[in-house]
Amino acid sequence: MNGSMMITLTVLALASAMFISGKVRSDLVAIGALIVLMLFDILTPAEALSGFSNSVVIMMVGLFVVGGGIFQTGLAKMVSSKMLQLAGTNETRMLIMIMVVTAVIGAFVSNTGTIAVMMPIVVSLAMSAKTNPGRLLMPLAFASSLGGMLTLIGTPPNLVIQEVLQEAGYEGVSFFTFTPIGLVSIVVGVAALLFLRRFLPKNEQDDDNPCNGRSIQELAQQYRLAQNLYRVQVGPLSPIHSKTLHELEIPSRYALNVIEIRRKISAKNQFFKTINQEVARSNTVIQEEDIMYVHGPFERVQAFAEDFDLTLLDHQVPENKQSSNAERYATEDVGIAEVLLTPTSSLIHRLIKESGFREKYRVNILGIHRKDQYLLHNLKEEKIRFGDAMLVQGAWKDIALLANEPDVVVVGQPIEESRKVTMDNKAPIAAGIMLLMVLLLITNFIPAVASVMIAAVLMIVFRCVRSMEDGYKTINWESVVLIGGMIPMSIAIEKTGAAALLSEGMVSLLGDYGPLVLLAGVYFTTSILTLFISNTACAVLLAPIALAAALQLGVSPYPFLFAVSVGASMCFASPFSTPPNALVMSAGRYRFSHYIKVGLPLQIVMGIVMVAVLPLFFQF
Repeated sequence: MNGSMMITLTVLALASAMFISGKVRSDLVAIGALIVLMLFDILTPAEALSGFSNSVVIMMVGLFVVGGGIFQTGLAKMVSSKMLQLAGTNETRMLIMIMVVTAVIGAFVSNTGTIAVMMPIVVSLAMSAKTNPGRLLMPLAFASSLGGMLTLIGTPPNLVIQEVLQEAGYEGVSFFTFTPIGLVSIVVGVAALLFLRRFLPKNEQDDDNPCNGRSIQELAQQYRLAQNLYRVQVGPLSPIHSKTLHELEIPSRYALNVIEIRRKISAKNQFFKTINQEVARSNTVIQEEDIMYVHGPFERVQAFAEDFDLTLLDHQVPENKQSSNAERYATEDVGIAEVLLTPTSSLIHRLIKESGFREKYRVNILGIHRKDQYLLHNLKEEKIRFGDAMLVQGAWKDIALLANEPDVVVVGQPIEESRKVTMDNKAPIAAGIMLLMVLLLITNFIPAVASVMIAAVLMIVFRCVRSMEDGYKTINWESVVLIGGMIPMSIAIEKTGAAALLSEGMVSLLGDYGPLVLLAGVYFTTSILTLFISNTACAVLLAPIALAAALQLGVSPYPFLFAVSVGASMCFASPFSTPPNALVMSAGRYRFSHYIKVGLPLQIVMGIVMVAVLPLFFQF
């Protein structure tokens, strides 16, 4: 063993120990390992940085943006709600359904592409079912790898052994030759994870930031907004046509508050925004077909509608109605928030109508929470008292500006809340982009990395992700740096001869004990190596060795080559061994120890089962 090999293995061992301890950030460990390997001239600077130009890393960046688009358009929520109807909130049924669906997709789409499609849906499903996403995301990642064994194109190692067999003069494998092995893998994987899930993060409340404030739905329910919001539409004969809200004096005459106007702007393409939403201001001019959102008692809204020949679009809402109708108050442009005033504010003891909230801050006050009371009507004549919590509605950008005022405290984070409001009108576009990406990945018409990057760019161009800045925010840079930093480690392992030494030594050691023991040796050697080098590189390295060992024993090479393919693909014990494992790490809030507790037993169990069943499918 030469010095370079010793240094490489030592760096690998130290990095693994730090990953397991979790005391140092994983991306910092990966970069530190790279620096050490460069300092000892084991890797050139170009080799050390090659991980960041690797197609897998670039794909990961694109997939985060694609996932952001699927989330922000509400597509994930729509699909997850359908899945929720099928599985209910039972965690066992959800886990089984997610793994089976993911495995089927993984049979035709790369495991990274499968995660891109499924991860936003699964996170949304978990949130809807009030389940910790960490309970489902690791099974999702593992299922994408299990599904790769169902078909010839499911994972690159399958194609590697196909090529090795054909070059050696043997008959290649067909598209579905792998299917029986894949089915066994999925059954074993699902059964094992139903037992091993006890080691996944528990369903605990997220108390990281207790000052985030209440959600939009909670605020709407708390202030009983559903019982006080009505819509009236302006007809062609209405006398309020072309008048400003200031001229109409609706608050003083009817004790009502007009909070929003929705106006049709285009009907040409239903995929794009057709309704303009704006907060009602004193200078807002009413136009024909405008829909006015009016806040106040039903009787007064009815009188207002009759006096001005308006069409009342809603009936009276019963008090026991549970729906909060929060979606009427919060869209991608407009939202609600709770605000407090500091003791030194000049607005304290002023009447609402004199506060200038609408004129100065461009927001409407919908209600006041004072001690145990909620004041919702005739607010203009109310004096603001210290300790009052006021529910305001306005454009998200105006609420965010209000938060910058020194005398005003906005409970929660308006910009963060605005990002939670989905752009449902863009969901068909996001679905089309996702379908295009899947078709490109299946057909291999262009390289996989190009397919993902095209999808990511289209998500931004068609505003499925709100802006380029939001696109950058969807990317988890820790995962990107972790994978980019660890990929060159495999170069060092191969370059120093450590991989060849381990693989050849293991096979030569076990060759005298019969084909079954040698098969186990090939499988577990592959399984260990794939923790540190990519599954494709692992298969390329070990497939010729497995073929030569089988020929030396005078037995069929098929079970040995399939052992290489399966062993290279079934890698669960490390977060950086496969892109899916890394992709779910941040969203599931996993530590390295979670992969050891759940992934390592699964990897061992899978190995034992595969060594037992491979000779049944492919005779020695």
